[in-house]
Amino acid sequence: MPILFAALFLVTATIYASVGFGGGSTYTALLAVGEVDYRLIPLISLSCNIAVVAGSCLRYGRAALLPVKRLLPALVLSIPFAWLGGRMSLSEESFTVVLAIALLGSALVLLIRPPQLDAGMARHRWPLLLAGGSTGLLAGLVGIGGGIFLAPLLYMMRWGGEREIAAASSLFILLNSIAGMVGQVSKTGGGIADSSSYLVVLLPAVIVGGWLGNRLGIQLLPPARIRQLTGILILVVAVRLMVRIFA
Repeated sequence: MPILFAALFLVTATIYASVGFGGGSTYTALLAVGEVDYRLIPLISLSCNIAVVAGSCLRYGRAALLPVKRLLPALVLSIPFAWLGGRMSLSEESFTVVLAIALLGSALVLLIRPPQLDAGMARHRWPLLLAGGSTGLLAGLVGIGGGIFLAPLLYMMRWGGEREIAAASSLFILLNSIAGMVGQVSKTGGGIADSSSYLVVLLPAVIVGGWLGNRLGIQLLPPARIRQLTGILILVVAVRLMVRIFA
C-alpha cells in the first residue's frame, strides 16, 4: 500500500506544484480512503505539503514574486490557528466529520468557479482575516494547507495576477503547514515516529513530484480539467466519509 500511495502522491505533487499548491487536500483524501490511522493523517499530509511548497516558495522568492506584506492580513490569524488546530485532540468520529466537511468544501471550491467581486474588495482586510483563521484551523486539524480555499478568494477579490496568487498560496500553505505540524508534534509527543513507515516512502515521492512541477511546469491536462477531476475525486471521498458517519 505505501508504494501505491507513493505513486499517487508523486502525481499529485507534480500537478499541484505546477500551480503553486501543496496537494494537502488530495493527500488527506487518499490517506482517508486508504484507512490510515486518523491520528497520523494530518501529520503525513502537512509533512508532504511542506516538502512540496518549500520548493515553490524558493522559486517564487527568486523571482521576487512573494507578496509577504500584502498577505499579512491572511497570515495574522492563520498561523496561530493552524498551531491551535494541531494541538486540538479529536475523537475518530469528530475527526471524520470535520474532514468530510473540509473535503466537501474543497471539492465545491474546485468544481464551482466563483464570480469576481468589485475590484475595491482587494483593499479590504476582513475577508483575508476570516479566511486565514478558518483555513489555518483546518490546516492544523486535518492537514489541509488552505491554499485551495485562499486562491479562489484572492481571484474573487481581484487581489493580483495569476503568478502573484500562486506565490501567495504557496507561502500561505507553507506557513500554515509548519504551524500545524508544530502543534501536531507537540500534541502527540513526537508522532513522526509513528508515521515514519509512510513518510520514508511518501516524502521522497512528493519531493520528486514537487521538483518536476516546479522545474518543468508539467500539465498533463488543461488546468480547468485538472481542477474538475481533482474536485470529483475529493467529492467522492467526502461522500464516502459522510456515508461512513451516518451508516
